Amino acid sequence: MEGLMMDYPLTTNTILEYGNSAFPHKKLISHLPDGTRHEYTYGDLYKRTKQLANALTKKLGINKGDIVGTFAWNHYQHVELYYAIPGVGAVCHTINIRLSPQQTEFIINHSEDKVIFIDASLVPLLEKISAKFETVEKFIIINAPENFTTTLNNTIHYEDLVSDQSEIYEWPGLKENEACGMCYRSGTTGMPKGVLYSHRSTYLHALTIQSPNAGNYSNADTILLIVPQFHVMAWGFPYMCLLSGSNMVMPSSNLNPQALIKIMETETVNKANGVPTIWMGIYDEMKRNPPKEKLALKEYLVGGSALTESLIEGFEKDFGIEGVQAWGMTETSPLGTASRLQPEHKGLPNDEKIRIRAKQGIEFPGIEMRIVGEDGSVAPRDGKTMGELQVRGVWVIRSYFKTLNRENFTEDGWFRTGDVSTIDADGYMTITDRTKDLIKSGGEWISSVSLESALMAHPKIKEAAVIAIPDTKWSERPLATIVLADKEDTVSEEELKQFLSLNFVSYQIPDRYVFIDQVPRTSVGKFDKKEIRRLFSEGELS
Repeated sequence: MEGLMMDYPLTTNTILEYGNSAFPHKKLISHLPDGTRHEYTYGDLYKRTKQLANALTKKLGINKGDIVGTFAWNHYQHVELYYAIPGVGAVCHTINIRLSPQQTEFIINHSEDKVIFIDASLVPLLEKISAKFETVEKFIIINAPENFTTTLNNTIHYEDLVSDQSEIYEWPGLKENEACGMCYRSGTTGMPKGVLYSHRSTYLHALTIQSPNAGNYSNADTILLIVPQFHVMAWGFPYMCLLSGSNMVMPSSNLNPQALIKIMETETVNKANGVPTIWMGIYDEMKRNPPKEKLALKEYLVGGSALTESLIEGFEKDFGIEGVQAWGMTETSPLGTASRLQPEHKGLPNDEKIRIRAKQGIEFPGIEMRIVGEDGSVAPRDGKTMGELQVRGVWVIRSYFKTLNRENFTEDGWFRTGDVSTIDADGYMTITDRTKDLIKSGGEWISSVSLESALMAHPKIKEAAVIAIPDTKWSERPLATIVLADKEDTVSEEELKQFLSLNFVSYQIPDRYVFIDQVPRTSVGKFDKKEIRRLFSEGELS
């Protein structure tokens, strides 16, 4: 027997309609690539999105199921695209601007993008490879300055496309399980893989991350979206902000620490998101040049890689700003957990509270997690037994775009994350490493992530990345690459070994330490251990 409830599809259109109905006065503020500031309301966003929807269908011939690419920074036009493209039944494909030309060419051809919307400042990146695009018919240029020229063929300026269109548009009937967005995860081996999101998964993900145990957002908040819109749909925040009624602040290409701090000051931002490397830079800048007035920022949400205990403690002690660790993947839309304290933690010592907050946290409603050992058995939730983290849920991938990749899924339908993790008795998950980054020395596993977190707690160390290197006796040994907080500082290997011995036994402590100027980064700001391993193999680390 079915329940007698209305059939109300959970689509991105309903998010936009709700934002316009409930919060038409809330603000979307953009600090554009040329340094100018743009502000309008969610009511304005609604009208402009309807204009863009008309332009997509009438001027560009976009049909249901077409793939439409975006190659752009975070700003109001990109948010309009987030709603208009899926609104007409097409798929919004956000293309990572930081990939190699070869990867970008592959992604655009593999996805079969029909049209690409591109920021003028990013045009040179596509000009070099556009002749190899097999399906792209037009390029729409966003934020073009006067006298802008390009070698791209068939270009239209964004405002010329939109400005003469009607603000009246009737959304087509969409089913909630139809595709609405797509991102390609950057591959550590081989070419990137496409992850295709549905309206339903996007809606439920956005609805969940605003909840108190997750992001905890409401109409009292002004949120700075540092996470790029080209990276996993900006963690779903452009959708979540309309559901929660939060003001949305977009920094576009203004991503250096000084610029981000200025934006937070100017716009009275009280919450923000971003990967740890962004927040490390902001913290260092605030330590060197403390803001004249205390920031309104109360909390920042971190994902992508581990938020270290030392950064959590530093921000809170020095500036009264709390860090919240979250975890997710492109394949999980991306957010799947967050780590917040519970009432029973209230009486714990501060260092124990920070240790809990540095965990990846508890799964959100709609997500299930388990730890599976090498023998295929499900590990106990004891906080000690390590194994591969496997997940399933409402917004978790069941297949990659145009390929099955069955090795990424278990026979009973769980997604294999590749993260080595534990889950404790309270349900808090902790990632100890990626399977490819674990170090097996003398038959014992060593966590590179744990070593990195410990090293970055040293007062003289800014960044640390640890890799496995071959060893004739032990098979593998850890090598630590170190970036000093002050280039004038020195720290001996013996001092580092002694420092690590407080938390690690002798076989876990690296024998070798290499001091470098900067840890290589991936396209989304994570430490690029693949590149570090390459540098070591080619003798460039010594």
